[in-house]
Amino acid sequence: MRFSVKASGALALLLLMLVVGCRKAVRVSPPPEPPPPAVELPSLGFSIQVGAFSVVGNAVRLADALNKHDLNAYYFLHESGLYKVRFGDFATRDEARQRAEALKKRGVFVEYFIVSPEEYAVAKKRQYGSDYLRIELVETARRFIGLPYSWGGVSPEQGFDCSGLTMAVYNLNGLNLPRSSRGQWGSGTPVQRSQLRKGDLVFFATKQRGKVSHVGIYAGEDTFIHAPGKNKKIRKESLSSQYFQNRFMGGRTYLE
Repeated sequence: MRFSVKASGALALLLLMLVVGCRKAVRVSPPPEPPPPAVELPSLGFSIQVGAFSVVGNAVRLADALNKHDLNAYYFLHESGLYKVRFGDFATRDEARQRAEALKKRGVFVEYFIVSPEEYAVAKKRQYGSDYLRIELVETARRFIGLPYSWGGVSPEQGFDCSGLTMAVYNLNGLNLPRSSRGQWGSGTPVQRSQLRKGDLVFFATKQRGKVSHVGIYAGEDTFIHAPGKNKKIRKESLSSQYFQNRFMGGRTYLE
């Protein structure tokens, strides 16, 4: 079959119109905006470490005694397998020593050890990279799993029990995280759930809708570590569980 010149010209024009029309219909979505740079927390100065207990209850009682002196004391499981207590953020070693000696004279504790800023994981970040710090935060949080939910001195209504865990984990790695869950929520940089990275914090409204009252540490693979409630032990949970998914408020990051 042969087409006339006019017919073939009309067919070419029709094909051109279809191609142009298809091109006009294609819409290219703009690339997603990168998240804002995180505002890093201030690094911790000199801290005081006291106690060496085989029974966690003894560490809890010492932390309670220190908190009566308006100190953000917290207990933790040391690499040695003993429970120890830390507190304080002092600008100089002398300032830390003077505070420790004053408490020692009052009989709050017998011996103490001063932790220097260069001993923290955050001080080693330049050498090993930011991923190193994130991994250390999660590994520190894992050492709390199975320990009792007890941070002493502040009522659960003020949000210190769950945020006491996150504060302790960050402090143990040299970052000065605020004390309450609301303070932690306000000081971090927002991060979408799909962009959460190890060491970020996840927040929930467990008491009143739309109001932050609970916090945990993101551990990767859609899981987080938290202090769940009174008479319960610290544990790992899934963000996809119906309870936490329905109460999820958002994530916050404090790292690059």
